[in-house]
Amino acid sequence: MDNSPNGLQDCVRLDRSVLQPLIVGAVLRLILMLATWLRTGTRIMTQGDSLTYLEPGRNLLLHGVYSSHGQVELDRTPGYSIFVALTGAAFGNVLLTIAFQIVLACITLLLIRRIAALTFPHRSAGTIAAWLFALEPVSIASSVRIMPETLFVLLITVVIERLLTFRKTASLKTLSLSGLSLAAATYVRPVSYYLVFPLAIALLFAYRRNQQLRWQVPAILLAATLPFLAVWQLRNAYETGYTGFSSIVEKNLYYFQSAEVTAELSGIPLATEQIRLGYTDEASYLAIHPEQQNWTQAQRLSFMRKASATILSQHPARYLKTHFIGVSLVAFTPAATEFLQLVNLYPPPQSMPRRILNEGLFASAYKAFHAHKAVILCMVYFEAFLLFLYVFANWGDFFGSGSRFAILTLAGFAMYFLLVSGGAQAVGRYRMPLIPELCVLAGGGLAAATKRKRAESEDPALPHVLNSA
Repeated sequence: MDNSPNGLQDCVRLDRSVLQPLIVGAVLRLILMLATWLRTGTRIMTQGDSLTYLEPGRNLLLHGVYSSHGQVELDRTPGYSIFVALTGAAFGNVLLTIAFQIVLACITLLLIRRIAALTFPHRSAGTIAAWLFALEPVSIASSVRIMPETLFVLLITVVIERLLTFRKTASLKTLSLSGLSLAAATYVRPVSYYLVFPLAIALLFAYRRNQQLRWQVPAILLAATLPFLAVWQLRNAYETGYTGFSSIVEKNLYYFQSAEVTAELSGIPLATEQIRLGYTDEASYLAIHPEQQNWTQAQRLSFMRKASATILSQHPARYLKTHFIGVSLVAFTPAATEFLQLVNLYPPPQSMPRRILNEGLFASAYKAFHAHKAVILCMVYFEAFLLFLYVFANWGDFFGSGSRFAILTLAGFAMYFLLVSGGAQAVGRYRMPLIPELCVLAGGGLAAATKRKRAESEDPALPHVLNSA
């Protein structure tokens, strides 16, 4: 009999087995928050892309208009901007927002424990998965930055948990909640925009022998997701004429994907090509394209999309090469830079490799190790933890004796986010949506390995039985 809870309120229930990793995970994130504040204030917490979420959120709350620099905001979808506005960061209360993000990370940990319980028969799998997420360094660092990863990962974890619960209960309400969570996640980070389609196809295949649910299940998932995404596209079309969900797609194509191909053909660094394209700011772009002075945002984005498509279609092999190099960076780079920057331990830029994609992984590592051994040791720890997750996640895939539907769901989510995160703009923090899946699968793998080792130690004849089987 399945005694597992079905309601979302039960998914985050506390017991002794999860209390320790929950406390440790929260304390580690709080320590990093305080260490960052003492060493660098809120400067690193809000550097880079963080600012692009703060202004539109503030304008939406104060003026009812989602805009930046006097223009309708098309790059950033409103999910995370609303979160930072409501939690205070948009008005200067950065630490309050970080504290809320730590709470979100703790809820994610509880959901990971629940997903592991739905996936593997081993009772310890959920506890191990919770410990792995509590200690995972990239998720710790991400929770102390004003960036959308922590909120996005929570919502994606809800999507997975609701899908697996639906598989056990056949409750269409549960499936609808999964679709609504996916729509909410896409408003936080548009990278999940296309995810509903492979999910619907996978569910159609999974329920192909059930005449009643075969078409009903994918239809409900699509109905719970697509109308909410269409609302934002209609808003964009009405306000600006741009019919996409987020203009960051066109800008990434123009300034990163096609620019990387052009840079390779010209034998110059990507940064040089981006300057030539006017990536620095709007004034630089218009200086290079004076004919676009009176163009609308939609017209400029259409130009970027067509120009990029032309270059990429002419050099598909080069594009695929740079895309999958980016995939490998997301999958395997230690992603320790942001952590080191938070606590003011990252070396001056001139003493570190400018860009692994251009200089090469081994050349970059050699240069960095000679200049900053302590930094490299930190990176080695991050990398070792990552490889540990991969090894035992694969063990969980093949030897965890878990639900095949659940394991394939976790692997499918991880592969989707990995493949769509490639390209010249790829960075280590894009790995964040993969981390819950890796922790769950690794938890199942470690639980299975521990159980097998215990069985072998209790019965010396068991290895021969296992081998013959």
